[in-house]
Amino acid sequence: MFPGGRMNPKQLKQMERQMKQMGMNMKDLKGVEEVVIVLKDKEIVIKNAEVSIMKAMGQETYQVVGDAEERIKGSDSVEAPVEISDDDIELVASQTGKSKSEAEEVLKETNGDLAEAIMRLS
Repeated sequence: MFPGGRMNPKQLKQMERQMKQMGMNMKDLKGVEEVVIVLKDKEIVIKNAEVSIMKAMGQETYQVVGDAEERIKGSDSVEAPVEISDDDIELVASQTGKSKSEAEEVLKETNGDLAEAIMRLS
């Protein structure tokens, strides 16, 4: 019910009773293999997912714990991390007058596209 947390059985029973008194119900969702969160341009895939559902005040809240990876929307392969060279970082920083950390961050956002990074920082 609470991934990563350890409770003794007595505490767990007390908490379950209190939740029931407040009209809350929590249970584990069995058989989950992965959870996919679809965003505008990418997907977050959570493998080895443990999912708990809490019902309170007429709404359901899902708690998801697992190993998250990003991938391009609609593809089956996980997106490989973009490697940014020090030369590219220095070039973008010098062209825009920004710090190396700012240049590196924007290069990662643009998947290493130098021209796009320079345009965004200018």
